[in-house]
Amino acid sequence: MVPLSIIKKGASALHISEIHLRDPFIVPYEGVYYLYGTPGQFAWTDHAYYLEAYSSRDLENWEGPFTVFTPDADFWADRHFWAPEVHCYKGRFYMLCSFKSPTRCRATQILAADAPLGPFRPLTDRPATPWDWECLDGTLFDDGERPWLVFSHEWLQCGDGEIWAQPLTEDLTRAEGEPVLLFRASEAPWTVPVQDSPVGGKSGPCYVTDGPYLRRLPGGALGMIWSSFGKEGYALGQAISHHGVAGPWEQAEQPLFSKDGGHGMLFDTFEGETRLVIHQPNQNPLERPVMFPVEVGAEGFTL
Repeated sequence: MVPLSIIKKGASALHISEIHLRDPFIVPYEGVYYLYGTPGQFAWTDHAYYLEAYSSRDLENWEGPFTVFTPDADFWADRHFWAPEVHCYKGRFYMLCSFKSPTRCRATQILAADAPLGPFRPLTDRPATPWDWECLDGTLFDDGERPWLVFSHEWLQCGDGEIWAQPLTEDLTRAEGEPVLLFRASEAPWTVPVQDSPVGGKSGPCYVTDGPYLRRLPGGALGMIWSSFGKEGYALGQAISHHGVAGPWEQAEQPLFSKDGGHGMLFDTFEGETRLVIHQPNQNPLERPVMFPVEVGAEGFTL
């Protein structure tokens, strides 16, 4: 068990509705839930200083914030510390987070720690996504044969936002093989473009891909939730693959959640219920973590 003295050290009590956080990610571990995400106060500023986490035993009342990552002075990024998510993998805790600097592409880097509250330190001295791509929202998925880094290739560079998968070595320190394109945002029937003018030398309307998250479904297929924009604003879609991470991926006709909320993930409560957590609304500084019960079936997810 995690000692209560660690959970409460330097913490204050907050209701979930008081936590200003984008891109929420919840990890249940030894009777405690840990909440990570993009700190709302500097999500869009030109400088970011740290990453934080919160802890709870009931998903309503939270202790924190606890600082879980503070970059060294020579860390390559200084802004847009976005969408940290933490995975317990082979006995350690690995944080995947997007970072940005004025002189380098946005990228996902992997950090590691021995406990859920860190401190997290960079696993290597370089990001895990391609160095000349604008990338964000990396997630980790182990399919039983190898670990995969699944991430977004940002629409600001490629126009029609993409989701890619990169096989990793077992220790997560480097790529192993070439990345695989899974799908483009416009392939989902429910997405709408964020602008009609091209970017990055690409032609056609521009679509967003954000926040992929994978989960094994009953029967063995893979389900993925991911975010873009639909007719009612920021939204959460889903896709299914019957042939592993590399796909092909079939897009749902309608979004799973459509009303100005998204960038979600799925977790199981200690009582055995599966829940979806997203941020809603998508407007700064109003973003808050919001949770919904979810049914997980052979063909995907149902709120």
